[in-house]
Amino acid sequence: MSKSISIIIPVYNEEKNIPLIYDGLKRVLQRINYEHEIIYVNDGSQDNSDAELLKLRLVDDKVKIIEFSRNFGKEIATTAGINNCQGDACILIDADLQHPPELIYEFLAKWKQGAEIVIGVREKTNSENLIKKIGSFCFYKIINRISATKIIPCATDFRLLDKIVITEFNKFTEKNRITRGLIDWLGFKREYIYFNSPKRINGKASYGFLKLCKLALNSFISMSLFPLKFAGYLGILITLGAGLLGLFIFIEKYIFNDPWGLAFSGPAILAIITLFLVGIILICLGLIALYIANIHGEVANRPIYVIRNKKNFDQVI
Repeated sequence: MSKSISIIIPVYNEEKNIPLIYDGLKRVLQRINYEHEIIYVNDGSQDNSDAELLKLRLVDDKVKIIEFSRNFGKEIATTAGINNCQGDACILIDADLQHPPELIYEFLAKWKQGAEIVIGVREKTNSENLIKKIGSFCFYKIINRISATKIIPCATDFRLLDKIVITEFNKFTEKNRITRGLIDWLGFKREYIYFNSPKRINGKASYGFLKLCKLALNSFISMSLFPLKFAGYLGILITLGAGLLGLFIFIEKYIFNDPWGLAFSGPAILAIITLFLVGIILICLGLIALYIANIHGEVANRPIYVIRNKKNFDQVI
C-alpha cells in the first residue's frame, strides 16, 4: 500500500495565486507514487478566494477546503490544516509561490531516507527590503540567545512533518502560537533543504511590518521566559551597583572624612538610597515573575516528554 501525503496551504486574499499554486502542485503530484489530498485553509479572505477554491473543488475531489468564519491568522490556519490532515506526512506550503512546489521531490526523498521533519531554509529572497532583512537578522540573534529551543535562521513554514510529528503537534493547546517554534520544540529527526525564494507574482504579502513585529513579540513570549525574568535580573544589577556605591560613599565620607574631597551632597546620597530601593522592588518583581513562569508552563500544557517509538512493549511481564 502506497503512502499518502497531505498538502496544507493557508490562504488569505490569494485569489490570483490559488490556480497557480494548484497547477504547480498537480504537476509535481502527478509524477510521484503517493496518494494525496490538498487542503486549502481559507483564513477569512475578503477577495474572491472562496470562489476560486470552489472551482478547484468541482474539478478535483482531492481538493479539500477549510473555511474560517473570519481572519484568525496564518499560525491558526496552519494549525487547522495539521489538525485535519489524514496523510502519512503533511507538507506546509504558502499560496504565493515563494515556496517552489518542485522542491517537494526533495522533501519526500529526505522523508523516505528517515527524516521525520524536513525544513525549507530560505537562502535568498528577491522581495525582502532592507528593513525586513535587518529585522530578521536581529530577531534570530535575540531568539537564539534567550530561548532554550534553537531556531535555524531563515527557516520557513515550508516543511514536511511525518505522521508521528503531526500526532504530537496536535497535543499542543496554546492559542498564541508560533507553529515553527512548536515544531522545533518537538525535536525529532530533521533535515534541511536550502532554496532561493522567487519574487511574489501576484498581490502583496499579508505580513506587514506591524504584523511581523507582533509575531516576533509572540515568539519571544512563547519560546522564552527571559522577558518575564528581565525585571529580576535588572533589579539585581541595580541593587548591586547602588549598594556598592552607597558603601563606598559611607566609607569615604563618614569613616575617612572625605580625604579626596568628593563632597557627596545629601540629595546625591538620597538618590543612591532610592536607586537601591528600586533595585529591591525589581528583585521582588523578578521573584513574582518566577511564579508566573511556573503558571505559564502549566497553562501552556505542553507534553512533558515526547516518544518517537516504543520497542518490545508487546512482551508480557
